[in-house]
Amino acid sequence: MGYLIFCFFMGRYGRKHPWNYVLMTVFTLCLAFVVGAACAFKRGPTILTAAALTVLITVSLTLYTFWAARRGMDFSFLGPFLFCASIVLIFFLLAQYILHLGREGRMVYSCLAALLFSAYIIYDTNNLIRNFTYDEYVIVAICLFGDIVNLFLALLGVTGE
Repeated sequence: MGYLIFCFFMGRYGRKHPWNYVLMTVFTLCLAFVVGAACAFKRGPTILTAAALTVLITVSLTLYTFWAARRGMDFSFLGPFLFCASIVLIFFLLAQYILHLGREGRMVYSCLAALLFSAYIIYDTNNLIRNFTYDEYVIVAICLFGDIVNLFLALLGVTGE
């Protein structure tokens, strides 16, 4: 619910200085709380492994997207597929809690979420290159930051005990 309220305000004030910075700060603090809560239940080596994998995947996919964009590739076609995959992932999460799929279900969910948010990094980086203007840098930063944090949380679920 809070995310929908945030999206409403971002759509309305995302291009208006200083409100875009205020919204980005609130978004960052909310995600920091979520990441902190998720990391509180994990061991140090697990968190470091997930963080290192997140950095490696993010840098690799960003470099690939910039390289592919220079050669004329466009990843805009991924939008509808990512939306459908997100809906499927949400239903899988609901089924996991209703049917109590256990550790294996959590692992499958985390792997699928890691793949999905890796694709979102490519899609949003492509949008950064092709579709966003200079005035929309805060919106792009929030999109990519959300993708990276969600990738980290998914990898935390994969590498966790």
